[in-house]
Amino acid sequence: MKIIITGATGYVGEGVMLEMLRTPQVEKVLSVGRRPVQINQYPLTEEEKAKLEEYIIPDFMDLQAGDPHFEGYDAVYFIAGVTSIGTPEEVYRRISYDIPTHFADIMPNKEKMTYIYLSGAGTNPKGKQWWMPIKGATENYIQAQGFKHAFAYRPALMRWAKGQIRLQKMQYIFFLFYPLMRLCGLANNMTEVAHSMLSCTRDGYKEFAINPREITKLAKLWK
Repeated sequence: MKIIITGATGYVGEGVMLEMLRTPQVEKVLSVGRRPVQINQYPLTEEEKAKLEEYIIPDFMDLQAGDPHFEGYDAVYFIAGVTSIGTPEEVYRRISYDIPTHFADIMPNKEKMTYIYLSGAGTNPKGKQWWMPIKGATENYIQAQGFKHAFAYRPALMRWAKGQIRLQKMQYIFFLFYPLMRLCGLANNMTEVAHSMLSCTRDGYKEFAINPREITKLAKLWK
């Protein structure tokens, strides 16, 4: 498979990128972002590092349909995002709706591609918290764009991948609750997240919105 990923310089994107590069069935990963990944800082083999290509673009809204960088890929994993805590609504809307929907608009050969949007636990188009309808609208838009497969990922707690460096103090605090959250079906590790995405890309899935329990289930289907 050949995969496009956004958000590789953030926590979730970094973890998914590392797991993709370590997966033998993944031939190539294109990281699209505003900053370089700096791949040599990770504990990867030279063969794994060679799978990565980077496309640095200061503003995703400048991307245009017909961009040759995006030809020949099997899937987009749109992971770039921002927390709603402390983010002005207009900024949040641009990052969480305008950019991922624009990215979907410009993708070539949608009928042959999978688009996975990293949404979040609690997303609801009719939700009462101000951020919920924004992400819900993004989910609905992507679902209607004619992709071969389209999914909204709604994970909760995610444990980092081996070699991740973009960790914050809160990640270590959350990790204290990981065993309990795992028992409750509300936590995944990055290997599961990545492998479940590959499973969805290869085989599709009956549901559009993917919760933590389904991430675990789908990861077991990947071989």
